Amino acid sequence: MKFELLYSFDNYVSAHIALGRLQHEGIDCYLVDEHSATITPYLSNALGGIKLMVDQTRVEEAIALLAETAGE
Repeated sequence: MKFELLYSFDNYVSAHIALGRLQHEGIDCYLVDEHSATITPYLSNALGGIKLMVDQTRVEEAIALLAETAGE
């Protein structure tokens, strides 16, 4: 299975809300640089934030779910 960068977050809370929403719907995903950006927030921009990686076959579905969640 290959993963694709879906979104980059500047804070831990937003990243976990999105991760939980997608996992609840059965979409394989994970966060990258979560610990580094949280422990050393001054490096977050240099790292590119906390990255949400999603199964590349379900990217469109993930985008739609997160857009729906943002609208609620």
